[in-house]
Amino acid sequence: MQMGNSDSPSLEEQVSLLKQQLAQAQKMTALGELVGTTTHEFNNVLMTIINYAKMGLRHKDAATRDKSFDKILTAANRAARITTGILALARNRSQSFEPTDLVRVIEDSMMLLEREMQKYRIRVELAIDRATPPALANGNQIQQVLMNLLINARQAMPQGGIIAVKLVHDVATQTVELMVRDSGHGMPPEVLHRIFDPYFSTKSGPDETGKGGTGLGLATCRDIIENHHGRIRVESTPGKGTAFTIKLPAVVGAPIIATPLPSANAMSTTTQPPLGT
Repeated sequence: MQMGNSDSPSLEEQVSLLKQQLAQAQKMTALGELVGTTTHEFNNVLMTIINYAKMGLRHKDAATRDKSFDKILTAANRAARITTGILALARNRSQSFEPTDLVRVIEDSMMLLEREMQKYRIRVELAIDRATPPALANGNQIQQVLMNLLINARQAMPQGGIIAVKLVHDVATQTVELMVRDSGHGMPPEVLHRIFDPYFSTKSGPDETGKGGTGLGLATCRDIIENHHGRIRVESTPGKGTAFTIKLPAVVGAPIIATPLPSANAMSTTTQPPLGT
């Protein structure tokens, strides 16, 4: 009687594989949700292009046509960025870590969630220290974490509010620190200490956009960050809001490529001074 197979994966290996599969499934779920959100935004971009093309055809003077071409080019560039962001999430399945510009990760996430933030009357304030070095990370996974935190923050403010996103370099620990803070209702201590437990959720189910309610989002976020040899912590005060802070290993000496930050009505962008914790 054969008692076992030495080629069979161990329990730890099976758990690790299941975690990877869960993370991939959650990424694809988030991707599906984003496609629904950005489809409306893409349609708005197309309407802008169509309307200014009609204007350029109706008016023969150079000034009006130049204005029309400028608006069409701006809208087309935005459409390209939306498409690029969605395709990057869908295609990038690499598990490798490399020097990652978190400014770009923040920018892409803001672009994909811009319409949703506007719809729910959320103002996003960015405090970006441009001297921040790249993080040693998987950019796709960190974007998944960031977008989860941003959506949670939005859901904590059903009547609208402010989300602050801060990026700085902690020189003392040689880490890159990324913070997401909301001005929502906050959490009491008995909820706070369970917030990363699998299947624990403060929500009764998905919201009207179909997001949230499974209790798996933050547990997966913690697993991703810990797999990066990083840390994630949460601070919350009832009635004042919640702040999640992520620390990732910094890649000191790697080149920093300046990345333009998004500009939109729903966002207020600042670069100095960084927000305090």
